[in-house]
Amino acid sequence: MYVRHLQVTDFRSWEHADLAFEPGVSVLVGRNGQGKTNLVEALGYVATLGSHRVATDAPLVRHGASRAVVRTAVVNEGRELLVELEVTPGRANRARINRGPVPRPRDVLGILRTVLFAPEDLALVRGDPGERRRFLDELLTTRSPRYAGVRGDYDRVLRQRGALLKTVRASRNADLGTLDVWDGHLARHGAELLAGRLDLVSDIAPHVAAAYAEVAPESRPARVAYRSSLGEAFPGVHDREVLEDALLAELHRVRPQEVDRGVCLVGPHRDDLELFLGELPAKGYASHGESWSFALALRLGGYELLRAEAAEPVLVLDDVFAELDRGRRRQLAKVAAAAEQVLITAAVAEDVPEELEGARFEVAHGEVRRV
Repeated sequence: MYVRHLQVTDFRSWEHADLAFEPGVSVLVGRNGQGKTNLVEALGYVATLGSHRVATDAPLVRHGASRAVVRTAVVNEGRELLVELEVTPGRANRARINRGPVPRPRDVLGILRTVLFAPEDLALVRGDPGERRRFLDELLTTRSPRYAGVRGDYDRVLRQRGALLKTVRASRNADLGTLDVWDGHLARHGAELLAGRLDLVSDIAPHVAAAYAEVAPESRPARVAYRSSLGEAFPGVHDREVLEDALLAELHRVRPQEVDRGVCLVGPHRDDLELFLGELPAKGYASHGESWSFALALRLGGYELLRAEAAEPVLVLDDVFAELDRGRRRQLAKVAAAAEQVLITAAVAEDVPEELEGARFEVAHGEVRRV
């Protein structure tokens, strides 16, 4: 799989940009603030319908414009598809495939698969559980696009049930029958999302361990584990019906606390991906270099899992070589050199290892040109 063409209009800082890519290595070079990351962010948006930098769509639209448009041509096993996304804050986004409209933007998921490594990824190790849940869910959706619908259904139920809990908390005589109905919805959608995450963590774990051992051979072994709000009894259970029953039982058990606090205390939104170095948690115990290595191992683990199961994803390395020491650069370059397509951004060309020489683009003053 590779991106043959990218065109953006009113996306971030870009009024317009048009790039033609080829398989292999492409390097975008330019000083900070020139818009390099905005271009690879546009590709990430096509792949995930989200940004690795912001939580909402509004910042993606250039100041003064009403909408942003991203068009990209993706080639997979000789077949080319043109994907177009129109981003309009405050309104429903629209999508087209080969210039024909599709019912929902999420219908484009799976056409372009990317694995992005960026400086923000240090938060996967040092940040709060929400960062790691997001990592899992984005990888899960890349692996199986139907989980975009599962996530959407779960988030909708979570919002509705949370609003009801606040109402119940404010009224002593509230009818709890409606809460029973929402318990069932949350358990059903939550069990499906939880089962998918558990399968994913089981499958990615050996890839992460192997990637960390290559990137940081002098360090302690790395390990990942899923921590569920269901407690220690259920981490190894992947059956959806069993998980649904367990979620319902736990919701019933903690209902008094939920009503008292007005928040949902059980479900995948309370879970975490635990990271260990040896027997100690990485968060709080890993050095700066070990934290970078673990973040890199998570991304490379996802990359190896995806390429083993289906079309090889596009590898995107956004301004990361400047953050890595020589050994980690060498290991990352080794993986990248073997990728079908890798897109790299760098402030200076010297940051990019010699092994990754390829097509080069200069990004400056609102323009991008191949050199």
